[in-house]
Amino acid sequence: MKKYLCLMALCFGFYANAQLSLSNGDHIIQISGSASTYYNQRSLKETSDNHNKDRFKLRDAQIKIDGRIRDVWEYEVQVDFADMAAANSGEIDPENPGLMDAHATYKGFELFDIMVGYGKTPYSRSSMVPFSYTPYWQRAELVRGSIFSRRDIGITLSKGYWKQRINVAAGVYTGLGEISMRGDNDASGNPEFIGRVDFAYPSRFRYRDIDANITPIPMFNVGLNGRYANKKLPEVRIFPEYSQGEYGLKVIDGTKFVYGLDFAFQYMGFSGQFEIHQVKGEPQKPTDPLFQGLTSQQTEGYFLAGGYVAQLNYFIKDWKTIVSARYDELDLNDLVSGKSQRFSPAIAYQIDGFDAMVKFQYFNIIKEETIDPLRWKEQFRIGLQLNFK
Repeated sequence: MKKYLCLMALCFGFYANAQLSLSNGDHIIQISGSASTYYNQRSLKETSDNHNKDRFKLRDAQIKIDGRIRDVWEYEVQVDFADMAAANSGEIDPENPGLMDAHATYKGFELFDIMVGYGKTPYSRSSMVPFSYTPYWQRAELVRGSIFSRRDIGITLSKGYWKQRINVAAGVYTGLGEISMRGDNDASGNPEFIGRVDFAYPSRFRYRDIDANITPIPMFNVGLNGRYANKKLPEVRIFPEYSQGEYGLKVIDGTKFVYGLDFAFQYMGFSGQFEIHQVKGEPQKPTDPLFQGLTSQQTEGYFLAGGYVAQLNYFIKDWKTIVSARYDELDLNDLVSGKSQRFSPAIAYQIDGFDAMVKFQYFNIIKEETIDPLRWKEQFRIGLQLNFK
C-alpha cells in the first residue's frame, strides 16, 4: 500500500503545484483542482455480514475557477465530478455535493459585501474549514450535513472589521440545503435565516484546523451562530425527496431553531477546536414522527437535538506529520434516552504540504443511540489527497 501511494504521488507531483492564472489587467482568473481517493474497511457486529463498505472510493475529482474583476467583483465555481457521478441515485451527500460553489460577491460597498448564489452557509466553524486542510477523511457526524445543511442558495451579507479580527455574516436562503439546487422550494415557500459572528485575538484567525505556521504567539477565536426556519407545510403537502436528510432533522414540518458556539486556538504547532450545537424543533402536527409517538402533554410541543465536537491536533514540522484526535457526542432526539459517542484519531503525512498528503483515519463507535442502530463497530480509512494549484 505504501509503495502504491508513493507512486501515485510521484505521478501527480508535476501537477500538484500547477495553478493556471489568466489576466487582462482588470480581470484575473485562476483555475485549480483536487483529487483524493481512499480504501475503507469496517469491522462489523456479529449480527451483520454485509461487507459492502470494504472498498476503494474516489472521494474527490474537483475543478475550481476563481475570478476577480478589479477590487469590486469576485466569483467562484467549484464542481466535483466524482460526487456528481455518485449522485445518480438522486440522493446528495451533504458533505460532498456535486456542485460545491457557484456564487458571485460584490465588494463595492463600504459597510458590507454581498454574495449571491450557491455555497457554504455561515454556520459552524468546522463546516467552513476546507476538507483539504484537515487530516480527516470525514467530518464529525454532528457537522457533516445530516443535522443542518452546509450549503444553500441565497444572499449573504458579510464584512470583516479590525483587520478581520471580527467577522460578521448574515443571510437568507431557500432553506432546503443542497436539495435547493433542484429548483423549487417546499410548499411552505418560507426561507431560512442564518447569522454568524466570530472574534479572533491577537490577529486574524483563518478557518483552519492545523497550526502549520508554528505560531509563536497564542491565538484564539470564538464564534456564535444561529439559524431559524418556519417550514410549516399546508395540509397533505410533503417535502421534496431527500431534503429532510438522513435523520429527518434538516427540514421539519414546523419551526426549527439552531444555535451554536465554537472555540479554537493554536500555538507552536498545537491547535484545538470545540463546538456545540443545539436544535429546538416544534413540529406543527402532534402525530409527527419526531415526537416518537408521545402525547402533547409529554412533549410540550417540542423536541431537542444536538451535541458537541472536541478536537486536538499537533503538527510535527520536522516529520511533516499531523496527529489529531477527535471526540464527538450526538443526541438525535431528547425524547428518546441515549446519546451516540464516537472517537476518531487521524494521522496525515505531508508529501508536499497540504497539496499532497497521505491521510489515515480510524473510527470507533463507543456508544450508539437506540433510534440509530449501526451494523459496524469500527472503521479504518487510508488514502491520498492531491491539490492542483
